[in-house]
Amino acid sequence: QVQLVESGGGLVQAGGSLRLSCASSGRTSFSNYVITWFRQAPGKEREFVVGISWRGGSTRVADSVRGRFTISRDNAKNTVYLQMNSLKPSDTAAYYCAAKSGGATISANVRLYDYWGQGTQVTVSS
Repeated sequence: QVQLVESGGGLVQAGGSLRLSCASSGRTSFSNYVITWFRQAPGKEREFVVGISWRGGSTRVADSVRGRFTISRDNAKNTVYLQMNSLKPSDTAAYYCAAKSGGATISANVRLYDYWGQGTQVTVSS
């Protein structure tokens, strides 16, 4: 069992930056999971943003955020970070972190993720 808690969301102007955190607790080692950030805007489906492998050796980034968003993890602190730079109004959404066991593949399929956080809102004003 893994519990995930996101933090760091807020209101920022276009071009600004935010850093989101996803903190984990639970009996299973955090390092056993692929951790991925998804986002969901009102009226839209939840979409893949960026993911990181077990030990941080590989990442996968959506085209819409490539070059602006960076993911990293600190397994000693059981935390994954999402650094978001050059934010755009189109980045406005609730951001969720999710954990996937059973393999090292960073999947964009929400159905493959076992645990989810409650989400943190990011609002980018123009």
